[in-house]
Amino acid sequence: MSRIGKKKIDVPGNVKFSLKERTVSIQGPMGTLTMSYPDGVVVRWDEAEKGVFVAIDESRAEERQVRADWGTARALIQNMIVGVTKGYEKTMEVVGVGWTAAVQGTKLKLVVGYANPIMMDIPTGLKVSVEKTFVKIAGPDKRMVGQFAADMRAKRKPEPYNGKGVKYAEEVIKKKAGKQFGS
Repeated sequence: MSRIGKKKIDVPGNVKFSLKERTVSIQGPMGTLTMSYPDGVVVRWDEAEKGVFVAIDESRAEERQVRADWGTARALIQNMIVGVTKGYEKTMEVVGVGWTAAVQGTKLKLVVGYANPIMMDIPTGLKVSVEKTFVKIAGPDKRMVGQFAADMRAKRKPEPYNGKGVKYAEEVIKKKAGKQFGS
């Protein structure tokens, strides 16, 4: 029995929830998100309680994957509702002398110590803004925001000797001592 899967998902008044075949569509002030849920999971809208209930097909309750998908489907639907109402945001920091980030149209330009600048395409649905060394990534889709932040960090991971690199703003880089010369 999934402790997360059996909880009710409250749907605020400014969010439209629609269910068609195996696809959930949620529309709110920040945008529209859709997701197809896995086979064996049953999603049901309850008009009286203004909520969504996620369950599993009882004939397939013994299957391990179906039980695993139950809580995951519920968490993804909850994340979609939070995304279309409040949105998600990640803040990245570019650390290094002369290292910069800039938004140029639909691309993010990173100058991070390589011979050429790195150009990253900004996915549709995300808003990227740059303030000095901080890059804010915002959007309704939690996965898309997190993936773009991870891709940005992967371009130049922070290194432990000088602390230079692209890192999450709340990330702490433990510094290592360099080589010791002399005696």
